[in-house]
Amino acid sequence: MASLWLDTSAPIASDPLAPGDHDVVVVGAGLTGLTTALLLARAGRGVTLVEARHVGAVTTGHTTAKLSLLQGTHLSRVRRHQGQQVAMAYVESQREGFAWLLRFCEEHGVPVQRRTTYTYAADESEVSTVEQEHAVASALGLPVRLLGEVDAPFPVHRATALDDQAQFDPMDVLEALVQQLRSHGGTLHQGQRVVGASAAGGVDDGPVLRLQDATELRAREVVLATGAPLLDRGLHFARVEPQRSYSLTFRAGSVPAPDGMFLSAGSDSRSIRDVPRGDERLLLVGGAGHTVGRTRSELEHVERLRHWTHEHFPGAVETHRWSAQDYAPHDALPFVGRVPRGGGHLRFATGFEKWGMTNAVAAALTLTGDILGAEPSWAQRLGGARLSPSDVGELVRLNLGVGLSVATGAVRGLARRVPEAPPEGMGVVGRETGLPTARSTAPDGERCAVVGLCTHLGGVLKWNDAERSWDCPLHGSRFSPDGEVLEGPATKPLQRRG
Repeated sequence: MASLWLDTSAPIASDPLAPGDHDVVVVGAGLTGLTTALLLARAGRGVTLVEARHVGAVTTGHTTAKLSLLQGTHLSRVRRHQGQQVAMAYVESQREGFAWLLRFCEEHGVPVQRRTTYTYAADESEVSTVEQEHAVASALGLPVRLLGEVDAPFPVHRATALDDQAQFDPMDVLEALVQQLRSHGGTLHQGQRVVGASAAGGVDDGPVLRLQDATELRAREVVLATGAPLLDRGLHFARVEPQRSYSLTFRAGSVPAPDGMFLSAGSDSRSIRDVPRGDERLLLVGGAGHTVGRTRSELEHVERLRHWTHEHFPGAVETHRWSAQDYAPHDALPFVGRVPRGGGHLRFATGFEKWGMTNAVAAALTLTGDILGAEPSWAQRLGGARLSPSDVGELVRLNLGVGLSVATGAVRGLARRVPEAPPEGMGVVGRETGLPTARSTAPDGERCAVVGLCTHLGGVLKWNDAERSWDCPLHGSRFSPDGEVLEGPATKPLQRRG
């Protein structure tokens, strides 16, 4: 399903791509990739940006687009894993990302609405969590306010609030970034999927990228801004948890959208904001997240959001529904920097844990600073803070979940025969000639059959009944019914079956 942002934005044209030598190649046309590309182009570097699908195709085009230094309960998580000093460096990085993006929007006429952000307790069990987040945010220098009551049409038992935060339409931002990238000599190439990379062999022995059509791009520097890392070096795919969450927009009924950006503190979160559209204010409700491929029915999560919305906003009429994928690192900090065994010229960013509007820009500032020799001081402090003893248990938990998915998927994929024609809108994985086969039937009756194993590490795929996709429960790769890659770390499509 198309997000509101993508559905109401105009297509962005591509530039012709020349194979051969390039100065800097950035992979991925979301907020991280486009900001990195623009910063490097402003510094006089020759920048080529390649995107597998289209601008905003993945997380940025499906975000709730909240720009906030108060990030749910994330600051508590950062301090718990990394300590006070690293948490202060994290907040400093968020301040800089926040300020840069607001300044860019103001300079280039991108509409922004300033709002108060609330992390709130939806019931009494979440009150202590909110109070803890308030204390941590205050200790980290944020001017938060602790509130007992908030004017909202849903239960708020306690809240911590931060004024003068921001929201926007993310496609407005991406379109402005593309325009500015081109005005500084950069180029954009959509429909160009990178499937591999070599650390050497490029310009001045820099990296070489291989595209799906076998084209090679030789570069001095490469930045991978693809959400899930394209390369397995460093095993970062095993150090982040892929998470799927859902968003719906509504025309208001008898209860208007609240004036503020809200996020509940519990695990089954609710994210609420308004969306100005002409003379009306739409209501955006998000949340109901889960690990990719590890839930009985994705559509049940969507229905929970619908039920909650109609309970608290009677008469609301749904306009759009979509979902987004985010990556939660085991130790609460994004991974930003040089790819291990990448020759020092391959860089990447991942693990923004649903706070990509600030983290994407902070990552871009870090990556650009490293390439140009002027890395921010906070980036150096964050880069040196990784695995602590308390993080080992979290890393073990993540990979136990992967191991369980391997075992249960193997049983599911081989224990039953796959039907020739699943019901319309459904997909089934089963045994066919000794190999897991994934068959699906589209709502219009069209049937597809593909090998039911992820092309990344061979996980048995699961049908996503909300997005009508094949999802891998191991590391979050996703594929269309006919096998095309939607989300990494997989780079190769599924093999078609008869």
